[in-house]
Amino acid sequence: MSPVVAVAGGTGSIGRSVVEEIVADGKFEVIVLSRKIDPELEKTLGARILAVDYSNPDTIVALLEENRVDAVISALGGRSPPEQEHGLIQAAAKSTVTKRYIPSVWGVKYRLEDSWFPIAASKLAIFDALEGTDLEWTVVANGFFLDYWGVPKIKTYLSPMTLVLDVAGKKAAIPGNQNKPVVFTYTGDVGKFTAKLLTLDKWEPVSYVVGDRLTWEEFVQIAEEVTGEKFEVTHDSIELLKSGKITELPSHVYAYDFYPKEALQRMLSQFGILFDQGVFDFQPEQTLNDLFPEVKATSAREVLEIGWKK
Repeated sequence: MSPVVAVAGGTGSIGRSVVEEIVADGKFEVIVLSRKIDPELEKTLGARILAVDYSNPDTIVALLEENRVDAVISALGGRSPPEQEHGLIQAAAKSTVTKRYIPSVWGVKYRLEDSWFPIAASKLAIFDALEGTDLEWTVVANGFFLDYWGVPKIKTYLSPMTLVLDVAGKKAAIPGNQNKPVVFTYTGDVGKFTAKLLTLDKWEPVSYVVGDRLTWEEFVQIAEEVTGEKFEVTHDSIELLKSGKITELPSHVYAYDFYPKEALQRMLSQFGILFDQGVFDFQPEQTLNDLFPEVKATSAREVLEIGWKK
């Protein structure tokens, strides 16, 4: 009988990629925790979808125990109330059968000094909650998702977003230190490595995945080579970023109907500061790539070629 893993938020975004790859790997039975059941999506995913009420941790405990869930993976979206993940952690800790937990971080393990960043502050609270349990847990640190630069042709469940490098608009606005590398990983590869991570007997506090590691200047150069076009490049100073502003890119205009310009600029400027500070650059002694060399990570060039090569 295969061990069981439950993926919260496994019907979309990074969660769906994780579910698909664990199912494909075949070593675990996967159940998806969702607010509603979708029979057609169950068939597509090859995994059962169970309805869950995040406001009632006791019902989640019962669900985890009834289904003998060994590990819980959270892929709850950024718009989910923080209380949902805290309720899930509480339930996993209380369950007599659940031993492991992967929180919804999927990027970097933020540090206390990053707490000025709203997303980081919420993740730090999750780490604190996990520290207060007996669960074995690890953060999957994969840097920034590569998918955004392979749209519209790459397979992805992420919502489109234009950040720093606007391939469609042939323009880039590089934040801060142009020579600071950034780690990038495609969501499909994150899913593959997460499937392998589940097979390890012991987890490290952070499980690193590196799809590619590039400076923004190098990323722009590759985009120019793939598209055969010359990009207009500007450089946003750290002072501009700290004022909550960035250079507007052509594709940003299409986002304003659902993400007001001022709010979008503020969010993207915050990421720019993190890039400048090297928060998304890591060179650990060991990565999941090292442990599972059979999984070949997709490079930035390959992603750009899928999305934009003529």
